[in-house]
Amino acid sequence: MTPVDGVALGRGPRRLFRIGLSSQVLTILCLMYLAMYIDRVNIATVAPRMTADLGLSNTQFGLAISAFSYPYALFQLIGGWVSDRFGPRRALMLSGLVVCLATTCTGLVGGLSSLIAARVVLGFGEGSAFPTATRALSVWLPRARWGFAQGITHAASRLGNMLTPLLIAGLLAYTSWRGSFVVLGVLGLGWVALWWWVYRDDPRQHERITAQELTRLPPVPSRTAGGNAPSVPWLKLARRMLPVTAVDFCYGWTLWVFLTWLPSFFYKSFHLDLKHSALFSSGVLLGGVIGDTVGGIISDWLYRRTGSLQVARSHLIVVGMLGAFCFLIPVVLRHDLTTVALCLSAACFFSELVVAPIWSVPMDIAPQYAGSASGMMNFGFGIAGIISPVVFGGLLDLTGSWAIPFYGSIGLLLLGAGLSFFMHPDRPFIESP
Repeated sequence: MTPVDGVALGRGPRRLFRIGLSSQVLTILCLMYLAMYIDRVNIATVAPRMTADLGLSNTQFGLAISAFSYPYALFQLIGGWVSDRFGPRRALMLSGLVVCLATTCTGLVGGLSSLIAARVVLGFGEGSAFPTATRALSVWLPRARWGFAQGITHAASRLGNMLTPLLIAGLLAYTSWRGSFVVLGVLGLGWVALWWWVYRDDPRQHERITAQELTRLPPVPSRTAGGNAPSVPWLKLARRMLPVTAVDFCYGWTLWVFLTWLPSFFYKSFHLDLKHSALFSSGVLLGGVIGDTVGGIISDWLYRRTGSLQVARSHLIVVGMLGAFCFLIPVVLRHDLTTVALCLSAACFFSELVVAPIWSVPMDIAPQYAGSASGMMNFGFGIAGIISPVVFGGLLDLTGSWAIPFYGSIGLLLLGAGLSFFMHPDRPFIESP
């Protein structure tokens, strides 16, 4: 049997592979986004108990949260380059193993220093994962599905955000906050094994790929097909991606606020217990799950209808940021629980409309360097993760007001909407001769 003849797929164990391999890869990457965001944001749900047990202030807790983002930001660049040069299969396997280790170790911390160390290791593991996933998607899915793929994978991550408060609250009924980290770390090993079993860097080398699927896939650059990979033109590519990085920073600031502070916001501002604050936080993040999915569908639809990447990507990002801007204003002006929760949900929905188009932009601009380009873009998100939790926590300790830190998000959303017009996804990156 040749790798592309597609026969005998219904015999024996191969019945597991009746759905297309492209869809299998996309599903497995969705599971990765889900698991890694659970491992990233679970600390927010246990924050009240963790800070009490470890004797941490809001500023110290914000510092520990931001420690994740230093290596995370750095490894956006390194991980993107590694995936471009050596392929996503090995890169994501290693990332998954590091994440499992860091998550487990978080349950063993004894104070601020060890908590920071665990978060740093987690940042190393997760930092390279998402540029690498983008590289994997760029060769396993046709261009017409790139928006949907970025939308659905990030919807899975927001589903992780939404489920985490409920999941952790459920685990806390049977174990301590420390035990919840250990359980999640061990479960992550299952994904690592699944990824290594199914994924191949070159679709043409997969024994279960069919000729029909191959006709729909883009050509594989030599760097993922086993050829000699030329050096990434770092400086020129970085200049081309700079506006995209800036927009991602503006978007990332608000997402970090949602991921880090929502449970504490409901817990302390509205005096809810841990279970109810988790429930409200999950409700808000549900808006993000829907927004990611809808954003991917709309982006691909706009591209099919208009043929314009500027409309399908940049204009949709503007709509998302302005919508989030409008719905965050009542959050700082009202103190009614229902109104605030609904407005936060709407703000989360609109901010997540940004995700599918902005993650598609690096693939549009430089498909031959999709890993490196997306790493440069998400470097902005990593920098936001360094600054946002510390500034938010510091302002909260300094002023005692939740409204003042939220004003920062409102301003940056407006700035990001303006910068979106300078990304120009319709202008491909051209290397120097």
